[in-house]
Formats: sequence, C-alpha cells, structure tokens
Amino acid sequence: MLISKQLLLTYLYLLIYICLSSGVILYNKWVLSPKYFKFPFPITLTMIHMGFSGVVAFFLVRVFKVVAPVKMTFQLYATCVIPISAFFASSLWFGNTAYLHISVAFIQMLKALMPVATFIMAVICGTDKLRCDVFLNMVLVSIGVAISSYGEIYFNVVGTAYQVTGIFAEALRLVLTQVLLQKKGLTLNPVTSLYYIAPCRTGAVTIRVAGVLKDWILIALSTIIFPESTITGLNIIGYAIALCGVVLYNYLKVKDVRASNQLPTESTPERMTKDWKLEKQSDLFGDNVNVSGNDAVVTSFMVDEEALLLQPARFSSLKST
Repeated sequence: MLISKQLLLTYLYLLIYICLSSGVILYNKWVLSPKYFKFPFPITLTMIHMGFSGVVAFFLVRVFKVVAPVKMTFQLYATCVIPISAFFASSLWFGNTAYLHISVAFIQMLKALMPVATFIMAVICGTDKLRCDVFLNMVLVSIGVAISSYGEIYFNVVGTAYQVTGIFAEALRLVLTQVLLQKKGLTLNPVTSLYYIAPCRTGAVTIRVAGVLKDWILIALSTIIFPESTITGLNIIGYAIALCGVVLYNYLKVKDVRASNQLPTESTPERMTKDWKLEKQSDLFGDNVNVSGNDAVVTSFMVDEEALLLQPARFSSLKST
C-alpha cells in the first residue's frame, strides 16, 4: 500500500509539473506577444520572475523554515552565486525575447539542443570527456533540429539566435554550478541533498520521459491557442529525430551516474521500499541526510531542476538544522 501510494504521488506531481510548466510557457508567449497582451518587455518579465522567485525562497527559508539556510560568506556569494545567477537570468532573458520572434512550437523544438549545448560546455570546461557514443548522439540531435528548422514556415534568424543563445547560457550555468561546487566543496542540507540524489535513484528516466511528453503536449496546444504556430511535416520529423538523440543521451548519462555510484540494479518498488526504510532509520536516530559537494554536483548535472517534484512526500520527515 505504501509503494502504490508513493507511485501515485510521483505521477500526480509529474502531471502537476507538466501542467504548470506548459502553462507558464504559454502564458509568457501570451504576455509578450504583440498580438495578445502586448507587453513586449522580456527584461522586465525576467525581473518579475526572478523577484517573485526570490520572495518565495525567502519565505520558505527564513519564515517557514522548510530548509536550513546555508552559511554564505561574501566571498562565496560573489564568486559562486552571482556568476551562476547572471547566467540564469541571461537564459531567461534570451528565452523570453525569443517569444517575440518565433512560435512556441518551434521554441520547444530548438530546446532539444540543450544536451548538445551542455555537452559542449562540459567538454570545454573540463567536466566531461569527449566520447564517441555521446558525440554521435549530439550529431543526431543537431541533424534533427536542423531538419526541423528547415521545415519551419516562419523561420526567423533573430528569434532563433536568441533562443539558441539562451540555451547555451543555461548550459553554461549548469556546468558552472558543477565546477564552482566542486571547487568550494559545499555541503548540502537535507532538502538539497534530496533534490540532487533522490531523482537519479528513483526515476531520472521517468522525469525525462515526462519532459518529452510535456514538449509534445505544448507543441500541440500552441498550435491551437496561437494560430501562427503552424507546424509542418518536416518540423515533426526533425523533432522526432532530435528526441531520439536526446533519449539516447539521457540513457547514457543516467547509466554513467549509476555506474559511478555503484548502485545495484533494482526495480522501482525495491528502491522505494529501501529508501523508505532508510528514511525511517534516519528519523529514529535523528540523523540528517547529507552528501559531499562532489557527489551532489555529479548527480545534479544529469537531472532536471524540476526533479524535486518527485519526492514531495518526504518533506514532512525532514528536520531543519
């Protein structure tokens, strides 16, 4: 009964994630589009986004005490937080600006380049090695996106450049986060440890599949809500080819993480039962789950940021320090 309840919660929160994520993207397009809400100010929208996120985070950490605050020095803030935040804001700004020039459907197709950008940045920064199998996957993704772009009726160079730049800014943010965390050797609190470790062990592939499903739903909805988001057969064929490369890439990365952590191959119910027992032992002995920065960043690099939604049921058992 416990396992079935956890599985139900997992898929329920994945459904909520798909709905909220798709809703935000469609709403951004509606707000920024000169045909609808007529608010063509992507920088202002990005500032509102970052400001609201900061306020919510403040209340979660300082008021509701969901997690214990990390000991943050000025040097750590200046050398780690500010650069990462700058690239995060840049990715939002470039991505929001792209809505002014290209359709939501085409934007989602271009987002298939995210693994390519991440892999390139990781190789440049020395956090990943140039491997033949991964490189071939990246070529497959690039070919798919190129075919999809060729089939775009309303292709716009400016909008495409903004979106691709935003993708590379996000990729650099991910790699920079990994590099800086490794350099500083940060120790994560229980919630952030759960954020990085739990998804890889309990369903990283599920999250990726949910993300692919969300993209297809978003493409379909955008063609209904925004008539200008016309898609062609070449769009679909190219995007399908790109997704094949993305799926293979995700499989290889998850496989690498499991191999590096030497995790035994277990079924989902077995993993969930084992994690539940470990959680109960942690509650009995009052131990907080913590991992070193190196282990955490390797996992965080492979998993989507929305992966935290997989384990909401555990928050009640976490104790702030």
